[in-house]
Amino acid sequence: MNILLAEDQAMVRGALAALLTLAADNINITEVEDGDKAMAMLKNQHYDLLLTDIEMPGKSGLELSQWLQQQSSKTKVIILTTFGRAGYIKRALEYGVSGFLLKDAPSDELISTIKQVMAGKRIIDPELAFSAIGEIDPLNDKERRALRLASEGLSTADIATQLFIAEGTVRNYLSEAINKLSASNRIDAARIAKQKGWL
Repeated sequence: MNILLAEDQAMVRGALAALLTLAADNINITEVEDGDKAMAMLKNQHYDLLLTDIEMPGKSGLELSQWLQQQSSKTKVIILTTFGRAGYIKRALEYGVSGFLLKDAPSDELISTIKQVMAGKRIIDPELAFSAIGEIDPLNDKERRALRLASEGLSTADIATQLFIAEGTVRNYLSEAINKLSASNRIDAARIAKQKGWL
């Protein structure tokens, strides 16, 4: 089984790779430390499973999942995260993620989840899945991307360059996001969206 492990914390990544190697034979693990490198690997090689964090430099685990879904990829996705935010879980479900586990879950639960996911099942902690039902994410993908870059401290001009759009369009996206979240400014909007798991 070919596994792509995307995790920006070196110690966590190393521990996960060691655990998986010990748990089963015939596992090949490719480790990457950010979402952009994970995307490059996914474009160039087939993996049976993407085991990914959500929040990491470059592409997020959710963006990788969305891309795989758009490609109609057969690669299964399990998200490992510190955060059980409703917005994250809801988007993970929308993007066809097969497993969603908190990082503090026991190691045997991870191994069990991988086996079940590879057998075609979907494993998401019932409490986490239930929490995802309640709130509706008001942001669209364009507003989310602009807000995420704004939260990283980028100027309107820099965001426009990154997204290949006009500065006026960036201002519109950010303004819409601020209004939808009843925020006072872009920083406040990013904080609210992050808390809810919408960013």
